[in-house]
Amino acid sequence: MRVTVLRVPQPQKLPHDNAHMAIPINSDTVHTPPVPSATVMVVRDGPGGLEVLLVRRHGNSGVLGGVHVFPGGKLDMGDQQVGPSALDQPAAALVQSLGEPGLDLSTALGLHVAALRETFEECGLLLGQPGAVPGLVQQVRAHTRAGTGFVAALQQLGLPLAASCLLPWSRWITPRVPSITNKRFDTRFFVAPAPHGQVAEHCTFEATEAVWMAPRTGLERYWAGEIELAPPQIMTLSQFSRLRSVAQVLAAARSRPPALIAPESFDEDGCRVICYPGDPRHSVPERVWAGPTRLTYRNQRFEADGGLTALLG
Repeated sequence: MRVTVLRVPQPQKLPHDNAHMAIPINSDTVHTPPVPSATVMVVRDGPGGLEVLLVRRHGNSGVLGGVHVFPGGKLDMGDQQVGPSALDQPAAALVQSLGEPGLDLSTALGLHVAALRETFEECGLLLGQPGAVPGLVQQVRAHTRAGTGFVAALQQLGLPLAASCLLPWSRWITPRVPSITNKRFDTRFFVAPAPHGQVAEHCTFEATEAVWMAPRTGLERYWAGEIELAPPQIMTLSQFSRLRSVAQVLAAARSRPPALIAPESFDEDGCRVICYPGDPRHSVPERVWAGPTRLTYRNQRFEADGGLTALLG
């Protein structure tokens, strides 16, 4: 990967700068197609309001090492081989919910399966499953550790694939010149309520932490240099900061088709700028969310015009 070191104007040194990792900015063109993947914003109502689950990727990860992300990962071939009868919702409804004309059935179902599987693998949550069943998570984990696939483990225990708990939220397609990695992804973001009675535990191989945060707290910790976030997480937490409960998140997801977000980037005054639909420099003039429409890499982090206040709404 060719890395461009952009000149970052620093009129004054910010006290928290040293706490941030210096994210290398990529300037290589990626010629391979984006990899289909799925990620899930698991939400719950905490004592102070809405909370979302974040996992910190292991520092030696090939993608976004050390960064706090939502659980998720690539679509596996096995995810696409699951028959419609294994899911708890009609296949046609799952395809329609993604709002992508021409999307084939196996990919649409596979994305839902990948979302459920990756959430279990990365933080031990069985979305849509009854947490009150004693030892349910442990039973599934015992099967998968013995070499049984996630879907097969659920089927052996008589459990359906609870795709109905997943609501599509957005679709992010990495541009041909990614800013923070030399890989491209076509990621469907889902929202799902946290299953009652289950405890999130991070996978020690892929992550070093699983933590519940209020969206505003996540953005404030990012701004203070306590955690690192990538642009999709920054902008999604910004949207969530305007919502107060799981019910509001789910209602928002049901109220509209998932937003298509194809970021476009350019360099300005020595800084990388990533803009989103509705920004004057983006090819799509219509906004897909309230709040900022661009992020600029300065002070060793991605910042919105107007700073933290703009992100919090």
